[in-house]
Amino acid sequence: MYEMSREFMSCHVAGFGHWYGPQVADKLSPGKKLKLRSEPDNPYDPNAVSVWCGKVKIGFVPRARNQELAKMLFFGHGGAFEAYVQSTDWAQHPERQVRMVVYVRDRR
Repeated sequence: MYEMSREFMSCHVAGFGHWYGPQVADKLSPGKKLKLRSEPDNPYDPNAVSVWCGKVKIGFVPRARNQELAKMLFFGHGGAFEAYVQSTDWAQHPERQVRMVVYVRDRR
């Protein structure tokens, strides 16, 4: 039987080098749980979705990918999603060092 993937999106963490990502790089191994927060008051992007490792902001969901997710988070549906570090490559440019995956929770 076909099983639909729970993956909602996969992307690099944008702005990783500009926020506090490098300070927690040692904690960002594949499988590490991340938090997502809507930032509707963000002066640069009203659809901004920040990415957090514990209490540390490490960047954002890229602007080109954040609209649907921002809407769901803004209207209180954040519990429907789980985000994790998918991979890291410290040899890459900071914008491509951390890749994350966002899943839709299975509520069946």
